[in-house]
Amino acid sequence: MRNGPSDTSKDAPGIDLNRYQTQAEAHDYIENLGGIAALDAAKFLDVGIDTCENGRAGTFIQKDRSVIHAHTRQAGVEVMSISQALQTHAWLADYVWRLIDPEKDAFTARAKAFPHEGYFIRAAAGVHVAQPVQSCLYIAREGFSQNVHNVVIAEEGASLQIITGCATAPHLVSGLHVGVSEFYVKKGARLQFTMIHDWGEQVNVRPRTVVHVEAGGVFVSNYISLKPVGSLQMNPMTHLAGEGAVARFNSVLVAGKKCHLDVGSRVILDAPGTRAEIVSRAIAAGGTIVARGELIGKAAGVKAHLECKGLILKEGLMHAIPELRGYVPGVEMSHEAAVGKIDQAEIEYLMARGVDEDEAVSMIVRGFLNVDIEGLPPALRHKIDQIVAETQQDMM
Repeated sequence: MRNGPSDTSKDAPGIDLNRYQTQAEAHDYIENLGGIAALDAAKFLDVGIDTCENGRAGTFIQKDRSVIHAHTRQAGVEVMSISQALQTHAWLADYVWRLIDPEKDAFTARAKAFPHEGYFIRAAAGVHVAQPVQSCLYIAREGFSQNVHNVVIAEEGASLQIITGCATAPHLVSGLHVGVSEFYVKKGARLQFTMIHDWGEQVNVRPRTVVHVEAGGVFVSNYISLKPVGSLQMNPMTHLAGEGAVARFNSVLVAGKKCHLDVGSRVILDAPGTRAEIVSRAIAAGGTIVARGELIGKAAGVKAHLECKGLILKEGLMHAIPELRGYVPGVEMSHEAAVGKIDQAEIEYLMARGVDEDEAVSMIVRGFLNVDIEGLPPALRHKIDQIVAETQQDMM
């Protein structure tokens, strides 16, 4: 990722970090997930986190600065807080802050200075995790800055899927989430990471992510942000460092009134035979979306494609920024970007078949947002469909 400002009090959009508290009361550890408060459990479910653990290989839940639950249900999979992991594995110190410079910008510096846990998830070499591990980062204290550091490792030949839900308590109005994440996909491993956001309307969110993929490794990222949020700024960087490594990024975004989303993906194809795909669907419904995508080809024989499509339903801004950079002969990269409105001919086509105008528009919006996301469990796919339907009603 590009270097950012080193000032630790403000960032370019004008967020005053001094507004946010870095202290919060400690929450008790919960052995039995049935003991989680009903309101919290309902919010967790909204972002794909099932406290009944149906079809889950493990669970991590953090509330404010406290890890309130962490365990695994499958041999060969580790799920724990980052502090516990550092105490358990001396070698982990070599992975933490390896991919991300803590002085990169004001937010990484904050996460370093005021750490609030985060998760460590690891699949051992050759272990295939049939069910996803779920993790939840939750803010309940008003005005709190939750600063987490996550490390995920898929060891050689392993297969791991993670569902992360990020949310705030129903009563919360404002807050800040800073999430530093480092992903390591070893030789021949596969890691699929699905993130669903449901933050408050005045919450500012600043994820900072770097992914390193070795030869033959596959990294798939699915990102869904459909509910109102104050501002979101993220641009994960992925290094395809080994021959034949693959990365795929899918994002589905909606920006309502006063919402500002600056979301991108940057992939560096460093080795022969690497492949990358970035696909984005975005709707500006009164807010602002900056949809970025950057592919950098540095080895012969790489192939990559970037696709960004946006709809403007209400006054707002849809800004698509596709970038391609090739450094050697033999790279093959392409991009497709489109910003516009719903085609009137599509509406008339549906109306001619007995659908009224409002429902015709609704059907088109649902179809636009329903990007086929690879490998989602049926229950989570159904939940996302519900969220899309609810979001569509709010927009219309």
